[in-house]
Amino acid sequence: MTIRLLGRDLLSMTAALALSVTASGMVMAQDSADLSPEGAKILKGKPYSPYADRKFPTNVYFGDTHAHTALSADAGGGGTRLLPRDSYRFARGEQVMSNTGQPVKLRTPLDFYMITDHSDGMGAIVDILKGAPNIVADPVGKRFHEAFSKGGEAAGQAAKEMTSMFAQGNVPAALNYQPGNPAYRTTWEDIVKAAEEFNEPGKFTTFFAFEWTSLVKGNNLHRNVIFRDEADKVLQIVPYTTTPPTGSPNPRDLWAWLQNYQDKTGGQVLAIPHNGNLSSGMMFATRDDFDGGKPLDADYAKARAKWERLYEVTQIKGDGEAHPALSPTDEFADFETWDAGNLDLSEKKTPEMLPHEYARSGLKLGLEMEAKLGVNPFKFGLVGASDNHTGLTTPDNDNFFGKFTQYEPSPHRATHTSRKHQLEGGKDLYSWQYITAGLTAVWATENTRGAIWDGMQRREVYATTGPRMRVRLFGGFDFTADDFKGRNLAEIGYSKGVPMGADMSNAPNGKSPSFLVYALRDPEGANLDRVQIIKGWLDKNGEAQEKVYDVAWSDNRKQDANGKVPPVGDTVDLSVPSWTNTIGAPELGTVWQDPDFDPTLKAFYYARVIEIPTPRWTTYDRVKFNLDLPDNIPLKTQERAYTSPIWYNPS
Repeated sequence: MTIRLLGRDLLSMTAALALSVTASGMVMAQDSADLSPEGAKILKGKPYSPYADRKFPTNVYFGDTHAHTALSADAGGGGTRLLPRDSYRFARGEQVMSNTGQPVKLRTPLDFYMITDHSDGMGAIVDILKGAPNIVADPVGKRFHEAFSKGGEAAGQAAKEMTSMFAQGNVPAALNYQPGNPAYRTTWEDIVKAAEEFNEPGKFTTFFAFEWTSLVKGNNLHRNVIFRDEADKVLQIVPYTTTPPTGSPNPRDLWAWLQNYQDKTGGQVLAIPHNGNLSSGMMFATRDDFDGGKPLDADYAKARAKWERLYEVTQIKGDGEAHPALSPTDEFADFETWDAGNLDLSEKKTPEMLPHEYARSGLKLGLEMEAKLGVNPFKFGLVGASDNHTGLTTPDNDNFFGKFTQYEPSPHRATHTSRKHQLEGGKDLYSWQYITAGLTAVWATENTRGAIWDGMQRREVYATTGPRMRVRLFGGFDFTADDFKGRNLAEIGYSKGVPMGADMSNAPNGKSPSFLVYALRDPEGANLDRVQIIKGWLDKNGEAQEKVYDVAWSDNRKQDANGKVPPVGDTVDLSVPSWTNTIGAPELGTVWQDPDFDPTLKAFYYARVIEIPTPRWTTYDRVKFNLDLPDNIPLKTQERAYTSPIWYNPS
């Protein structure tokens, strides 16, 4: 079912009108007799221009909410040399030299960028490498500096020793870049200065940010902390860490720190949990792992709901929307999923972990928790990011520069093991399992810190796995099929419903919710295969359920008896590599009404937009380096976007 959008005149008048424009810009008839009664009614008190006096966001901006430079210990210690200013230059569209001496440039500049270097030890590795006076004055610091200067095996051994030292908290004072260390504040001040230098409101927006890196037995509980504020406020603090006594790995303590920041400065801040697919089931835990496994309480739910309104659903270390074991009837659920349980890669995923690691399941658990606690702790919008540790966010498959410096383009990177650890059963994790960077798309009124942060705060955002698709989703009870016939979709959507990230409640008698959804392909990307609505709800027994609906699709395909649409086809030429847009559609959308709605049951709805098949980055490596890759390495992908949900509440 291909749906093409046609323009539509809002007014059609045959008589010539003599019009005057008031100082306020309103169009007024000089002689009301010149207007029909209907025309006079339409124009009275309204601008003629349909674009004047708009209050809703009309622009979507693409950026990265999670990126690292050499200031992060694991990046700088691994060979990354690009610093924040280099990363900003690259993100805004300039060509730079990569860490391995390769010229690199983005296809299209990003609109905004958030450098989120790890707060623990932030900047220490750079000072060790350059031999800062405070470092070489310490015997251990001097030894590390000399080892890194030698390079090769000596540098590798120093990196391992230093990583172990930081993990165990056994760090000499001079190297322990934490709150209270003057060198730590100096690092933060330079990060703030760099962001200020590159912030160009209206063109390219930078944010002050850091990553709080909670790691419990290898379980990834990281959060990216994003400030709305200007330098005068963020310079009143230094980033929060996980190291006692000034820091903590407990999310409750991070939320208390965020509250203290706002109380102290009058500023605004939010936290975005890292993709939870390597958390061993701790990301969406229903018990407090920091308090003896006690059931979570309402205070926890309220705090998490307040500070963590977004969730990182996709990034280089795998996709985190769904898992085939959790969604066996969803043929698109097995997209770039990982088998590792945690960051140490020492655990294989277990059935018990899975429900607490993936976004769709987390949203369902949130409904169940709300029924018990009165507050939904997992009520989040969806964003995408890179988590690159190279200073380079590269979301395109033909331009992928990896997660770490050692995985920048080379003939051997696709088959190289990314860690020495093995999963249970002796299975290595290979670098081909990394995927290109995700992106965050924000609907905002302008490209500024305030407007973009506000869009994130109200959850009017969506994630993509790299392409820059434009996606809208509105929910309400009064949409009709005719609402999709015009081009003024946003005006209709905001006037008759709510956007992604918002709530609906109290369905009118006899009405079920309808959703106005629209997707436009990346201008330089692939056509669209289909648009889906994913619904989650609590049944009458209080158990969470889910269903995937195909709501718009290309090429006149027909749904089968189960409502499934067959595959779109495949035009990928692996020898080039390339594809053709002879299948799929440049835009898809519809007004879809829930056929299974029960007004007494809580539910959420989000859209998933899927492209036609295209070559994966491994295929570009295969052709560029003339490689013979093993058969188990995937060569194609179907990129996608995930909108933030809309929640339905019975009351």
